[in-house]
Amino acid sequence: MPYEPPTPPTNLPTEIVNTLNESSPEHLRDVASYAEAVAEHKERQARLEEADDANVEERPDDLPDDVPAKATITIKEINDNRYYYWQWRDGEKIRSQYKGPVSPDD
Repeated sequence: MPYEPPTPPTNLPTEIVNTLNESSPEHLRDVASYAEAVAEHKERQARLEEADDANVEERPDDLPDDVPAKATITIKEINDNRYYYWQWRDGEKIRSQYKGPVSPDD
């Protein structure tokens, strides 16, 4: 009984199937590893965007135009002085923008 090659998924484009069929086992393993990593990355991005969309509230009146609506206010202490900053996630980074000093009444 001869060994039969695997049948590709029907939704996979012919060009990709042909390229994979022409590739070495080493390249195929690299492609498989990379494809898995890309799939995980895209799924994570979709989850983050979905969570961001679900958590966005109405835009506060005092929010500057260049600060996203999902930003929150945080307090930073610098040289014994306290300041308000808008803070939000931008991809893998946390961004901040100065809002103003914390008054003693706050």
